[in-house]
Amino acid sequence: MKRICLFPGTFDPVTLGHIDIINRALPLFDKIYIGIGINAAKTPMFSPEQRQEWFKEIYNGDSRVESVIYEGLTINYCKSIGAGFILRGIRYVSDFEYEKTIADANRTLDKNIETIFLTGEPKYTSVASTIVRDILRNGGDASPFLPDVVIRSIHHR
Repeated sequence: MKRICLFPGTFDPVTLGHIDIINRALPLFDKIYIGIGINAAKTPMFSPEQRQEWFKEIYNGDSRVESVIYEGLTINYCKSIGAGFILRGIRYVSDFEYEKTIADANRTLDKNIETIFLTGEPKYTSVASTIVRDILRNGGDASPFLPDVVIRSIHHR
């Protein structure tokens, strides 16, 4: 049986912290779907298609990683792709408290889908998409937090 995982998030924009979690999860799973969630309550800076394209460029040639766009309950999307695992990155204790609540709800909805938490590398704990967007909106240099593919694309805007 294949170990299929969904790494859901907004990824607005894709950061080095996201890449760190994905790269460290690769030995654990046969397939990782990066699920770019559409959340009506959020107004993203970058289109879902742009975020998907960044992941495609970053993981070009690695068939174990696929970026997808989805709406609705994460647990339902897991079922639709046959994922038995949800991957979440944790930076701080407050992240864990929030993520555990969601994991508990998901476990109630489907006991066969397990949430796996990976802690971020210490050098990426300060990297958050919210902070990066604020830096970008105010004309700052967010390049220390972003993969080269994202930096190049932002400079072409």
